[in-house]
Amino acid sequence: MNAQASKRPRLAFLFPGQGSQRVGMGQEFARNFAPAREVYAQADQTLGFALSRLCFDGPEQELRLTVNTQPALLATSIAALRVLEDELGMKPELAAGHSLGEYGALVAAGALDFADALRAVRARGYHMQQAVPPGYGTMAAIVGLELEQVAEICRGASTAEELAAPANLNAPGQAAIAGHTAAVRRAVAEAKTRGAKMALELNVSAPFHCSLLEPARVAMAQVLEKLEVKPLAVGVIANVNAQIVRDPAQVIPLLIEQITAPVRWAESMRVLADSGIDLAVELGVGKVLTGMMRRIDKRIRAMPCEDLESLKALRQAVGLD
Repeated sequence: MNAQASKRPRLAFLFPGQGSQRVGMGQEFARNFAPAREVYAQADQTLGFALSRLCFDGPEQELRLTVNTQPALLATSIAALRVLEDELGMKPELAAGHSLGEYGALVAAGALDFADALRAVRARGYHMQQAVPPGYGTMAAIVGLELEQVAEICRGASTAEELAAPANLNAPGQAAIAGHTAAVRRAVAEAKTRGAKMALELNVSAPFHCSLLEPARVAMAQVLEKLEVKPLAVGVIANVNAQIVRDPAQVIPLLIEQITAPVRWAESMRVLADSGIDLAVELGVGKVLTGMMRRIDKRIRAMPCEDLESLKALRQAVGLD
């Protein structure tokens, strides 16, 4: 038993952000495991509407509204987390979440109560959606250029009145930018001339993770400063600075700053690898973070946990089969 346990990988839990959502997410776990059903029941009760039905049945256009997407993804991630804990007894050494996913990581670490986090991300989605008038700002994905090149392109596309800035520094050759619509479009055009494999404006409701969301940052400060933050059972890597947070006093200031700061995901995952983590489990829905890990650091094996098939694969990976 001890020899088998010693061979088990060192674990981190990852929590996806907006864009991973899809109708039907979490349904298979909810059908098969009581802990997942309990998470969705708590979410429905906390928010006062059937979030579970929106996750399982849609409609997609409602699920895609930021104010709904954020609590839906959080609930789905925590449902997967509870299944993983109950079925496999898996405990991480570190946790991290992409943008919205940082709330899931903090729930997993015991720093935030799930109900408090749900209400906070519901408010976060609302304030982000309201911060910028439609058409005023946008985002774009740029693939095939180094992150330093993307930052340089954004500086060149910006003016005194119009901003383009790196928003998600996801992986080598993979980034998203945000800002005023005209500036972002100038950056997209320049990225194409520099040989980007893809430079494409995204269909999003707001220019996330840039200074245009300052009204949302101010509004969310009032929401977040009321939350109780408990001691962290495991370290959580913050998006803002790509550093491991263990001090509860740091949690709320970093969540507030996160709204207008870029997501430093590639750096965060290298911190995981440098910490000796060799298996990262993406909890909730999709394989976006799993795919990014292959581009960031091959020292870490990344696997999803979203349905019965992926749960079985994880059971085998940690030597329980």
